[in-house]
Amino acid sequence: MKTLFFDLETTGTLVNRHGIHQISGMVVIDGEIRESFDLHVQPNPKADIVQEALDVAGVTKEQIMAYPPMGEVYKQFVDMLAKYVDKYNKQDKFFLAGYNNASFDNQFLRAWFLQNGDKYFGSWFWSNSIDVMVLATPYLAAKRAEMENFKQGTVAKFLGINVDPNRLHDALYDIEICKAIYDIVSPYKV
Repeated sequence: MKTLFFDLETTGTLVNRHGIHQISGMVVIDGEIRESFDLHVQPNPKADIVQEALDVAGVTKEQIMAYPPMGEVYKQFVDMLAKYVDKYNKQDKFFLAGYNNASFDNQFLRAWFLQNGDKYFGSWFWSNSIDVMVLATPYLAAKRAEMENFKQGTVAKFLGINVDPNRLHDALYDIEICKAIYDIVSPYKV
């Protein structure tokens, strides 16, 4: 099984108005981490930039505007995917996996492909994904009332995972935490 654990940092929360400035994750094949990646990308030039979103990620507008252009980073990302998946084989795809990715990250990633002129997102990824927040829900349902919230850092701490709060909202660190949660709560190993 091929899984792409990934997390994004964006310039806001609206997929039709904001852009990606960091894509990080790991390629996991049959339970083995094959590759980790941490890509910083200049947001789409048409994207609005919300200061509060940058503050959450701990970056400045000047920093993200100095990142490599999205077309260059897109090519790097797709070249990495191509090492593991044959996009012309309908039976060879990644499952996208992340924390609350089904309602947020997946849509931003799909939009980013379109912004780079690629309408074949589905050639790389299965349409159904693995949302670690959803997997953690039944695992922690009996304890949910004891938890302040169900944010990734809170869930990780509750599960006994060591979390550095100063590193949260860095996409690479967040995906490491996500994978650690997955390893505990999932009945399936990827």
